[in-house]
Amino acid sequence: MTDNQESIVNKEENLMDESPFLKLQRWQWWLLVAINIFFLIAGQAAAVLLGRFYYDKGGNSKWMATLVQTAGFPVLCIPYFLLHPSREASTSSTSPSIKTLALLYFVLGVLVAGDNMLYSVGLLYLSASTYSLICATQLAFNAVFSYFLNSQKFTALILNSVVILSLSAALIAVNDDSDGPSGVPKGKFLIGFLCTLGASALYSLLLSFMQLSFQKVLKKETFSVVLEMQIYTSVVASCLSTIGLFASGEWKSLQHEMEVFGTGRVSYVLTLVWTAITWQVCAVGVVGLIFVVSSLFSNVISTLSLAVTPLAALVVFHDKMNGVKVIAMLLALCGFASYIYQNYIDDKKARTLQTHVREIQHTA
Repeated sequence: MTDNQESIVNKEENLMDESPFLKLQRWQWWLLVAINIFFLIAGQAAAVLLGRFYYDKGGNSKWMATLVQTAGFPVLCIPYFLLHPSREASTSSTSPSIKTLALLYFVLGVLVAGDNMLYSVGLLYLSASTYSLICATQLAFNAVFSYFLNSQKFTALILNSVVILSLSAALIAVNDDSDGPSGVPKGKFLIGFLCTLGASALYSLLLSFMQLSFQKVLKKETFSVVLEMQIYTSVVASCLSTIGLFASGEWKSLQHEMEVFGTGRVSYVLTLVWTAITWQVCAVGVVGLIFVVSSLFSNVISTLSLAVTPLAALVVFHDKMNGVKVIAMLLALCGFASYIYQNYIDDKKARTLQTHVREIQHTA
């Protein structure tokens, strides 16, 4: 049995015991994966567009751009309380201690805050093309981290997917017609480059840590646990971002930002609010795919959204769409299909093996 197959079998057994989703048939599992993919792609595309809109219309606070990436966490409390996690599950003997959970969520929250800040600086100082190109490196970073931390094996299909998706993102990036932010000196350009590269590496490390946390610490994979992780890490990250906002003195300029914002005061507030909400939608998709599939799969879908974002920009900002962008998006779809097919093969083999084992146990 391969590691991917064993992971799928283990996921099914864990979900049978602890998840309200289990007793899921194959089509239901794939539906859950599809929903998380939609959350990730739609959320990330909308959040990136809103972030670019914020900077283009006069926003300049790096800490505010960082804060809104996690400040929307109260929205997640609604589905969390609607799920009504059972008291038995919360008091299970396999559950980690409060101290362990607090340390885990604090560490993850610090990583999230740092990663968000690096991305905010990168988006401020780099053009959209350079930013997208550097972000594509997260797949390479994740391949390394997943290999060492999550025992992720690479098949020809997975490698093919990683290469094609990286090429797709690169094509889109180098073909971007925007000139980028004007008046950015070379020193700040270098800072933006290094920050975005560091953010890509840190994001990949964060995904692998989350997957490792589900497997070794939390030891249960339910949507309630996903929401708990997202809520508590967002609380930590939001607190750190708020401290940074006041410590840096950027809070003093927020009133002026609102008054001079290109589309008005109401638009300024709505931009920040919807940026916060869309980042939370994206985060649910990211963490959901980590525990349903793997951190590498989550990162592949995140990279796929780099190809989807230009389509959204075409509709919202009326950006140009040329042949190179069309080819890049077709490549991205091929890479996405390659990875999905590998997971389909692993899923089919694992379920066949599991059925065979159950038949042997039943006969015995």
